Amino acid sequence: MINLLPIAAFWSLAFWGLVSRKPVLIYLFFATLPFGAFAAVPTFLTGGLTFIPTPLVTLLIILRTFCKPQGPAAMLTLALMPHKLKLLFLFWLVAAVTTFFMPRLFENAVMIVPIRGILSDTAPLRPTLQNLSQFAYLTIAVFSVFAFAVVLQSAVMRQHALKALCLGGAMTAATGLVDHASRYLPLDPLLAPFRTATYALVTDVEVLGARRVVGLMPEASAYGGISLALMATLYFYRRAIFDDALRTVWVPVILSLLALCAWLSTSSGTYVGVALLGGVAGLEWLLRANTDGQRFAIYRRGLGGELCVLLSLIVGVSLLLIIRPEILNPVFELVDRMVLQKTASNSFAERGMWRAVAWDSILATHGFGVGIGSTRASSSFVAILSGAGLIGGALYYGFVLQSLLRPTAGASIESQLLISGFRFSFVPSFVVTLMVGDADFGGMTAFGFGLVTALSITDARRRENLHGSPLPHSLHAYG
Repeated sequence: MINLLPIAAFWSLAFWGLVSRKPVLIYLFFATLPFGAFAAVPTFLTGGLTFIPTPLVTLLIILRTFCKPQGPAAMLTLALMPHKLKLLFLFWLVAAVTTFFMPRLFENAVMIVPIRGILSDTAPLRPTLQNLSQFAYLTIAVFSVFAFAVVLQSAVMRQHALKALCLGGAMTAATGLVDHASRYLPLDPLLAPFRTATYALVTDVEVLGARRVVGLMPEASAYGGISLALMATLYFYRRAIFDDALRTVWVPVILSLLALCAWLSTSSGTYVGVALLGGVAGLEWLLRANTDGQRFAIYRRGLGGELCVLLSLIVGVSLLLIIRPEILNPVFELVDRMVLQKTASNSFAERGMWRAVAWDSILATHGFGVGIGSTRASSSFVAILSGAGLIGGALYYGFVLQSLLRPTAGASIESQLLISGFRFSFVPSFVVTLMVGDADFGGMTAFGFGLVTALSITDARRRENLHGSPLPHSLHAYG
């Protein structure tokens, strides 16, 4: 009975968000990101299938956005405009054709590693329910980009989304810290109602005598991944937050807690991502410091404070090492175990086998692919190519490149900050997904795609007002 209380609370909030004019669903979307082990629908009603909260909230956002008089027209306009979401829509169409036809066309002719089953064994390709479920998740991700591209055209809604992003970061840090504290305090009964997924939950693994922090995610790598994604997004988007107290006080606190939780996850992929985040942040700081002129003054805001924080950290760590030089030994041991010795681990060899088999399936199907959800890949790049074929992969990565290269000339200051933030924040998580990801690019990436698309529409509207070039009426209706 106690397991039904969180479910009732979730659906109460979801219903409120669906009927309310307030952006409740946006806040709920980010707040549910760290609840990847929580079955939001009782599994005895779904035949054992697990439906986690975030995709369900995303579905409600999509329905609320497009179940309006102008909704279908807005979606069609976005799907057909080359400079908006046409490439993404074409990718989804190709993925649909590949997923529904290729497992039947190449049945028993190609070897794959099934999503479910003995993970170290290959098996002949055949259609399975995993094709439907994985394609459904991809469909939700794709059309959430459409929904965000409409919703985030409003400046007020963008600020709400940034505040919701902070809420998501705080929730992720809180769940991780509670999980860590449960090793020392009797908190497991508090966490148990949120760990109801039917798939394997790896929550008690220890590394060098310390239990890996998983929060309310299925495993440490998943928790580390969401912590990294939120860290990168918050760090690079923070300068576009209008609320001074939130931007200057709460965001640094949340970032610090997320960094701590990412460390406690002891995920090798997360460690690599955090190192990349540090490198990208340093590059971004240098680029901002070397801008000149009034046009780029906004980018130089906060440089002095950030430099002071960095110098303070360096001085503090240096003093600590002088006083107690052995204090970093556990850190070096952990990095050596989880990153430097990773290539000698069984999981590294197993994931390498998955990627090799998935890549061979591309060649065996002459580049057509085997369908989304047919084979494990442990790499988003290989998963997309094997799932949607070479054509689908070209369309998707063409859309990624288009999103990263959205122009900022003549855009508002907010647009410049957010588009720049998207470019830099995309890199760390993207690189990590090349090592551990799948074809579903997920909610955080979908939010970024939708945000920069919405900004391109609002910037085009500003140029229209200046030069008189018309925009499609369906997009005006959502301005």
